[in-house]
Amino acid sequence: MNSFLKALMLFAAACCFTGCEVIPTRLGGDVTPMRGQKVSVLIVLHEQQAYLLRGNETVASADISTGREGYATPVGNFQVIRKDIDHRSGIYGDYVDAYGRIVKANVDVRKDSKPPHSHYLGASMPYFVEFLPGFGMHEGHRPGYPASHGCVRMSSWRARQFYVATKIGTRVTIRR
Repeated sequence: MNSFLKALMLFAAACCFTGCEVIPTRLGGDVTPMRGQKVSVLIVLHEQQAYLLRGNETVASADISTGREGYATPVGNFQVIRKDIDHRSGIYGDYVDAYGRIVKANVDVRKDSKPPHSHYLGASMPYFVEFLPGFGMHEGHRPGYPASHGCVRMSSWRARQFYVATKIGTRVTIRR
């Protein structure tokens, strides 16, 4: 039996005995509560890092991209107010035609007029975890520096992990 099949069988056996909720961080993060220890999120803007915490223990970290100049990510203490696995922006996106072809890209519906015979399609923001109206964590491009309109972008893998680990009311702390 090759090593890949052996590893797959070992992983499947671990899932059977643990219910998949206590798989180590490198496979998705152990974010099960432990006797009163709650899950929380810490975002450190100058590091461009997000941390998923259980009590005081870091169970996962993510490279992020936050608000660029003129679109600051808010600093302070917040809590998760909404989650949407397949969210689309209500402000930023593209104008597309009836076939979904982009007519005008990267628009701000508050500023950019709609071309004839087109409609607005909001930018995709999978695994959206909103902590302040209009601000949240989600899957998105991370060029290695602040580049968003104020949201916290992370890789698909980490966005999914943070989405699954948090719930409405989870504390989100953002520091400079």
